[in-house]
Amino acid sequence: MNKETRDRIDRTLSFIQPWLLLGFIIIFVPGVVFFTFYYSDKFLPYPVSEHGREIVPLFNTTTILTGLAFFLTQILLFFFAFRYRKKVGRQARYLKNFLKLELFWTVIPALAFIFLFVWGQILWAKIQAEPEGDVVEIDVMGEQFNWWVRYPGQDGELGRSGFEYIDQVNHMGIDFTDPGSLDDFIPMQIHIPKGRPVKLHIRTRDVIHSFFLPHFRVKMDAVPGMITKVNFTATTTTAEMREKLNDPTFNYEVACAELCGRMHFAMKMILVVDTPEEYGEWLKEQKSWLSQHPEYRINYTSQ
Repeated sequence: MNKETRDRIDRTLSFIQPWLLLGFIIIFVPGVVFFTFYYSDKFLPYPVSEHGREIVPLFNTTTILTGLAFFLTQILLFFFAFRYRKKVGRQARYLKNFLKLELFWTVIPALAFIFLFVWGQILWAKIQAEPEGDVVEIDVMGEQFNWWVRYPGQDGELGRSGFEYIDQVNHMGIDFTDPGSLDDFIPMQIHIPKGRPVKLHIRTRDVIHSFFLPHFRVKMDAVPGMITKVNFTATTTTAEMREKLNDPTFNYEVACAELCGRMHFAMKMILVVDTPEEYGEWLKEQKSWLSQHPEYRINYTSQ
C-alpha cells in the first residue's frame, strides 16, 4: 500500500469516525432512559424494613447525581470528539492553567461526595446502633454453599460457639459445655416477627460470603475470623407481601452477594416474616438441636 492510498484511507476514517461517535451518543442516551423505564417493574419493590425506608431517598439521590454526572460527561466527551474532529488546516490547542474549569470539576464533585458521605454515615450509624426493646438475636453461619442459622431456646440467650467444635454434623460449632447452648435450635428456614427488632451475628467457616436480604435492604459481609453484625426491623409479613404482589408463591430469600465459588448462585435460604402471634407458635414447635443429636450431649458435657 503506497502513501497516497494510506492518506486516502486516513482521510476517510477521519471523516466517518466522528459521525459514528455522534450517532452512538444520540442512540445511547435515549436508549438507556427508555429501557430503564421499560423494565422499571422488574426493580425491587418498596423496602419492607424500617431502615430501608430511609435508604430509598439516599439511593435515589445518589443515582440522580451520579446519573447526571455520567450523562453530562459522556455527552460532552462524544460531542467534543465530533466538534473538534480532525480537519485539514486545524491545529490542536493546549490550554494551560484553566483554573476556573479545574475548580469546577474538582469542587462540585467534592461537595457532592461529602454530602452523600455524611448522609450515608449518619444513616449507617443509625442502622448499626444497638437495637432497643425485645430483640430477636440470630446466629448466622455461611459456608460453601449453605446458610445455617441458630436461635436461642427458652432461656432467650445464644450459647457459646467456636470453630474448634465444628464438624460434619455440628455445622455451627455449638459449644455444649455452655449450659446456654443446650436449648438452642437450628431451623431450616429463618422466621422473624413483624415489628420486632432483629440482630444478626454473622460468621463464615470458609471464604468470604455476604448475607443479603434485598427486600429489606440488608447486606453484611461474612468475613473469616470475625463476627459482623447487622440490625433491622421487618414491616411487612410474608402473607401481606404475597397479597400485595398477588403472588401466593412469593417468599423472601437470603442470597449470597459475594462470589464464593462455582455454586454461589445456589446459596439461598427462605426467610419468613410472621405476625407476632404466628412467630410465637413457630417458636413453640421448634426442638433443640441437642435433642435431635443426643450423642453430642455425651461428647461435650463429659469434658
